[in-house]
Amino acid sequence: MQRNELHKHIISSAGELFYSQGYNSTGVNEIIKKCDIAKATLYSHFKSKEDICIAYLNQRHSVFMDSFKSYVENRKGSRAKLLAIFDLLRDMYLEENFQGCWALKTLGELSPDQTNILKVIQQQKKELLLYLGEIVGDTISNLSKAETEKISGGLYLLYESAVTESHLFKNDWPIFMAKSIAPSLFINAELA
Repeated sequence: MQRNELHKHIISSAGELFYSQGYNSTGVNEIIKKCDIAKATLYSHFKSKEDICIAYLNQRHSVFMDSFKSYVENRKGSRAKLLAIFDLLRDMYLEENFQGCWALKTLGELSPDQTNILKVIQQQKKELLLYLGEIVGDTISNLSKAETEKISGGLYLLYESAVTESHLFKNDWPIFMAKSIAPSLFINAELA
């Protein structure tokens, strides 16, 4: 396996473990075993389990954002673009082994001194929120910055709660509920 492929293999394998059984419950030796590599090989790619986790979070976030942007681009009409995040979530929910948000799962396990991972998660959530703001700005006419932030923030909070609650209840009703509530955030807005 080429070095780049092996690097991706480590991230993918560790990520499966982190997502299914938790960050703290996954040991380095378990990652090594799942990857079928030597400890020295793992440490030639990553300095620590924390570094592997950050790479995993970055990989998952990148795939998510690419998928989300594709969903938005493929929707016709402003309303459909504004609600695209809930359609993506429903598709994610229908995938095998849906465990909720990988970032929030990891966040729930962090100790106060694990600030590097915390900063990565915060930055990724900010990026999502900013992209929602771009969608709002592109699809609703004549909004102030405060109105844009209110609508995008509301969409973000509905999405995040739908992710958590659909995982908690092992059901997709929270996704449908969030999607049905979301239009109330822009009911009086002038859609582009």
